[in-house]
Amino acid sequence: MIIQVTYAPPDETPHIFMRYEQTDARTAYLPHQHEWGQAIFVTGYMLELDVADRRLQAPAEMAVWIPPGQRHSSYNHQQAQLHILNIATDCCSDMPEHACLLTPDAITRAIMNEFAARRLTHPQSEEEWRLCAVLIDRLRQAPIQTSFLPGSDDKFLAPILRALEAQPGDNTTLAQWAQRVFTTERTLARRFQQQLNISFSEWRQRLRFLRAIALLEQGMSVQAIAYELGYSSASALIVMFRQQAGTTPERYRNRLG
Repeated sequence: MIIQVTYAPPDETPHIFMRYEQTDARTAYLPHQHEWGQAIFVTGYMLELDVADRRLQAPAEMAVWIPPGQRHSSYNHQQAQLHILNIATDCCSDMPEHACLLTPDAITRAIMNEFAARRLTHPQSEEEWRLCAVLIDRLRQAPIQTSFLPGSDDKFLAPILRALEAQPGDNTTLAQWAQRVFTTERTLARRFQQQLNISFSEWRQRLRFLRAIALLEQGMSVQAIAYELGYSSASALIVMFRQQAGTTPERYRNRLG
């Protein structure tokens, strides 16, 4: 059963205000928009958002930036834990003009975690206002990704992406995919770079990382996840996970509780 949630705006909208949420699995937030900018820090598992006809998938430790006035909705296959920073329009200068993913640094995450631990809804003291100013300044400098797992309607790429999303453990090589879609390996490699800005191997690794997060949440062992995702051993999965998250799967699971 899918739980549908209608966004409820706050009774008051201070210049800067925070919200802290945990969404259950199979929860859909219906399309809505608001007049303030929003930085959504994903602190547990993964968030999936549709913004202006684009899908953004953000794993934990990343943030989603939604500029003021952009209509968006979300659907979560798994639960997601979120810290949300809402910023008045006049404070959104120099922030990205389009929805995107941000990679917040340790200072940014530490400030948001401090606010969340205190359940601070809006700054009141001079110290809290200074921390908010630092927070917004660090967000302006955060590295940008247009999508963690980009998609494409390209006649060669689309069937490959659909097949891999249905079966992430498929180890078919790029050369073998080229034969199946009646083109050359060189053409496929070029299209991945031109349209998705990442290589075939990087795209498949990101897909497997996102799927591994979901399987970790379900309580599956690291070894079972490795075999499910096409790896020959748990150590191979751990290497991939370290590259994407900077930690091991078990430490990631323990950190998220």
